[in-house]
Amino acid sequence: MKILVINDLFEEKHIEGIKKAAAEAGAEVHFYITDKDIPQSDYDADIIYGFAPEIVKVNKNLKWLCVPWAGVDSLMKPGYFANEDCLLTNGAGSYGVSIAEHMIAVSLVLLRRLNEFFDETRAGFWGKPRTQRSLKDCRITVLGTGDIGTTFAKRAKAFEPASLTGVCRSGKASEVYDKVLPVNELDSILPETDLLAMSLPKTPETDNILTRKRIEMLPEGAIVINVGRGNAIDEEALMEHLENGHLGGAGLDVFHTEPLPKDSPLWKIKNLVITPHMAGNLTIAYTKDKNVDMFIEDLKNFTAGRPLRYLVDRKLGY
Repeated sequence: MKILVINDLFEEKHIEGIKKAAAEAGAEVHFYITDKDIPQSDYDADIIYGFAPEIVKVNKNLKWLCVPWAGVDSLMKPGYFANEDCLLTNGAGSYGVSIAEHMIAVSLVLLRRLNEFFDETRAGFWGKPRTQRSLKDCRITVLGTGDIGTTFAKRAKAFEPASLTGVCRSGKASEVYDKVLPVNELDSILPETDLLAMSLPKTPETDNILTRKRIEMLPEGAIVINVGRGNAIDEEALMEHLENGHLGGAGLDVFHTEPLPKDSPLWKIKNLVITPHMAGNLTIAYTKDKNVDMFIEDLKNFTAGRPLRYLVDRKLGY
């Protein structure tokens, strides 16, 4: 059995951990910085941990692809895999901490208007105090209650919000939230939402879920944060409602087109915090450690013939 690991961010401890697990599985393992470094002789791998689209598209022997990130929408296209029976797992479950901290940070920046102060102080201007808001007594709605959304909710709860509502496909109750609603009841909670935190995967069901009509349902001064996928928001409507003052601000880490084009009008909106899809990269130590641990756990499951714990449901798209 041959395993390919493609990643330039893993440290020596991660590499040694993977080598040990591979040896225990009776497999040979090869490490590469990028997929462009892989020789043709390794195109016959049984397992890939990383991203190697050219191999996936030609290797009919590939049994399992483990991608280190959470979103797998780009892999859902028919015919993407040469072996349609290839198992697919992802890194969902390792990014909750990193992205939740990002969401808290952006929430505070917008509520406390720190982005305005940053712009002024960089220009050497000593500004005056202005009205600010708090996460305390804030009405928070979390759209997408998976690992990322719920990890954020746990941290937001410590700020003593007025309400903490989850919205998801199932509407299944969770002790983390005051209540959880099914997606078909989203409209009922939007008028009572001061902070809308979105962490949805890209699926046909999430496409444009935050429509112009729903943006208008949010109360004046509401804040929108999106760390899921850019397809979930009507960007033009969001931009208009940021500029006309209906929305108090927004924090976007994801966009319809990435990188965000240089001529996009979004760059010029003062109450919009833009980050370049970096909230959940393999940067913090916890994320890297957890990501590798998840792969090793499923490698043991794969070798033992057990179901993979982090298997992606291709019908759902996550």
